[in-house]
Amino acid sequence: MLTFPKIDPVALQIGPLAVHWYGLTYLAAFGLFMFLAHRRLRHEPFASVEGSGEWSGKDVEDMLFLGVLGVVLGGRLGYCLFYKPEFYLANPLQILFVWQGGMSFHGGMLGVIASQYWFARSRGKPFWQVMDFVAPCVPLGLAAGRVGNFINGELWGRFSDPALPWGMVFPQSGSPLPRHPSQVYQFLLEGVLLFIILWLYARKERKPAQVSAVFLVGYGVMRFIAEYFREPDAHLGVLAFNMTMGQWLCVPMILGGVLLWVWAETRSPDQPARPLPSAPRRRSHAK
Repeated sequence: MLTFPKIDPVALQIGPLAVHWYGLTYLAAFGLFMFLAHRRLRHEPFASVEGSGEWSGKDVEDMLFLGVLGVVLGGRLGYCLFYKPEFYLANPLQILFVWQGGMSFHGGMLGVIASQYWFARSRGKPFWQVMDFVAPCVPLGLAAGRVGNFINGELWGRFSDPALPWGMVFPQSGSPLPRHPSQVYQFLLEGVLLFIILWLYARKERKPAQVSAVFLVGYGVMRFIAEYFREPDAHLGVLAFNMTMGQWLCVPMILGGVLLWVWAETRSPDQPARPLPSAPRRRSHAK
């Protein structure tokens, strides 16, 4: 049985300025995306058009900027909508208090999808080509976020067998009994393992939307499994069919991923992914 190591959540303090470990894990996630996305430009079909004006390093920077906005806005709104709708409807200004915590992966994913749709439309690129480009670059960023959860001693697991060698006591939970270090499980499943699967799968050119479909199914299944070891949200507990809110949110991900892969597989080969029409530019009236 292990005891959670007491880690100061502040990595660096300079006067009134405090740099938190959790913020650094977000920076690590964005840095990993940049590194992997540039490597992704060497994969087909992107390698064939890199430098031709269709795909470039500038696209990676723009996708990251829009993706960060999608993660933050979508993650916060998703948490308010999925996990505490009554509270935030009664206290709408509290939605802006992001420093108090509360982010949802599923909301962040929807925010990223919306941001990448905007990117695809503004650049006249096929939407599924954009999403297939992004998908393999995401899991290691998710892994970095789970490192932040562990350092903060939050999102701990359910009670474990006392004989489990890696069972861990989280003093923050208010219980002296060992728990599953579910943050580590999610780091390994949703982060490392999903990255390996997606990166290897995406190295070969696939039909449009199939890489995205594998991401949806892979994350949904691995998060669904991890939720059996993660302590349910105290204000929600276990819901219908003995499933947590996280598991219920994974169900449409898995079903949607399966349907998307089948649709992509049965799509006629003479129906290539079409670029979205570029967003119209406003004409300047300055003379």
